Parts: sequence; structure tokens; C-alpha cells
Amino acid sequence: MRKFKKVYIEITNVCNLSCNFCPKTKRKYKFMSTEEFTYILNEVKPFTEHIYFHLMGEPLLNENIGYFLEESSNKGLNVNLTTNGTLLSKVGDKLINAKALRQVNISLHSFEANKKTVELEEYLDNVTDFIIKARENSDIICAIRLWNMDSNDLKGENNLNKDILKILEEKLNLDFSLSEKLQETNRIKLKDKVYLNMAEKFQWPDIKIDSLGEEVFCHGLRNQIGILVDGTVVPCCLDSDGNLPLGNVFEKPLKDIITGERATNIYNGFSRRVAVESLCKKCGYATRFKK
Repeated sequence: MRKFKKVYIEITNVCNLSCNFCPKTKRKYKFMSTEEFTYILNEVKPFTEHIYFHLMGEPLLNENIGYFLEESSNKGLNVNLTTNGTLLSKVGDKLINAKALRQVNISLHSFEANKKTVELEEYLDNVTDFIIKARENSDIICAIRLWNMDSNDLKGENNLNKDILKILEEKLNLDFSLSEKLQETNRIKLKDKVYLNMAEKFQWPDIKIDSLGEEVFCHGLRNQIGILVDGTVVPCCLDSDGNLPLGNVFEKPLKDIITGERATNIYNGFSRRVAVESLCKKCGYATRFKK
């Protein structure tokens, strides 16, 4: 039986922001119900130990987040989630008290990518307050993301990054310069269980753009799969519109979906470093694996 390092579960495709780097989705907006989530957990349990609340949408908008975390714990599954950080002040306690929650990824680049409704310092206050409280009261790993570099050489020079780094140094009481550390590495341990990850901007897969080449390797269907909010199974976390539907978990067992003809062809293609699907030939993220 094939095992996955991670299974992405989209508990909602609704978001409270509109980031300029996000491809958005044309799918019908939906929040996953408790019944649907429990059904999906039973399906994925044999295939992974780690689930991720992420694809499209802001997971903290789903009012059932507390139940989802508790049910994941009951099933012995570790949860990782990705958030834009705007709701941490409202639901942070639910996260900190959740036994299943392993890691929270906080995408700070979302601030730069939206019209400003709050000041940068207010936004970062909420984020750093959560991080400090999580460190003191849980074993949750907090990974701060700044995936907005125009190139690897620019590092912290991109737009608001200088201000963000300076505020992080102050709020987290760091005794070193982040700008200096970034000259050595894009991944910095700020404190125990707190990390900063910087990366270049990438082009989301888009069926309408020209092919970026057939020579592609991807971890889709090898280390990961995704399940959209309506139950559609997709090969990876970047198929934001379900352009590569492998089947629907509410209609067919997951074990049959991931061993189906389309899934098998995609998997075998990547084994040969060949993209057999048009969308995979148009994925900027996959080009990272050529480096």
C-alpha cells in the first residue's frame, strides 16, 4: 500500500483576503462539514500520518476548526495548517490547545499582496503574540513564510520585508540580525520551534499559459495528494481549480482513486521526469526541482 508524507485537505475554499499572487478558484465556495471531514479522515487514515489543512482558502474561517483538530487527534493524525495569520487572535487558543496540531505555517507575504486594512505592526503583533503564546503553552512549530523574493539575491530587500524583519527582531526579542543571517541561508531558526523561511515567487500552474517544458519532476502522487472541499482528489496542493480530478472520495474509495489509470500515468510519468498532463507542464513551482 502506498503511503504519503502528507495529504492536503481543503476544509474551505473561502478566503478573507485576495492576494495578488494567488490564482483564486472558480469553484463553488464551500465549507466542509463535520460529517464530510470525519468521512475523509477515515479514508486517508491508512495512507498517511500527516494531514494539512491547505489548498485554497483560509482554514481558520471554518467554524468547525476545533472539531476538526479534535477528530484528527482521535484518529492519531498529525495536523499542519497554513494561514495568512489574520485570524490568529480570534482562534489562537483553539490551536494552542489542540493535541493534534504539529505545525502552523504563517504566510506573511499575504500582507504585501493585499490592500491594507490594518497597519503592518498591528498585523505582526497578532502573529507574534500567537507565536509567543504557542511556544510557552504547546509543542507547536511555527514557521513564518516570506515567499515573495523577486530573486534569491534580493533576500530581505523586497518591498516591506525590511520592515517585517525589523519588527520580528523586536517582537520576538532576537539577539541577531535577520538581514545578516539571510546572507547565509533562506531558512533561519529564530527560537526553539520558531522558524523563518524565505523563498522566491513562483508561477502557479495555469492551464492557459504556454508550456514550461515536459521535463518535470513532482512529488504529487508520490509524497502527497490533495482533497478539495467537495471531495475531489487531485495529485498535489497546487491544483487550485481541480483541473486534474482523479476521482471523488465521496463516490469512490480513496484506495481505488490513487491506483486508477490517470493517477498511475501521472506517477509513472514523474518517475521518468516527464509531465504527462498539460497542467503539470505549466507549473512554475515544479521548476524548483530542476535546480
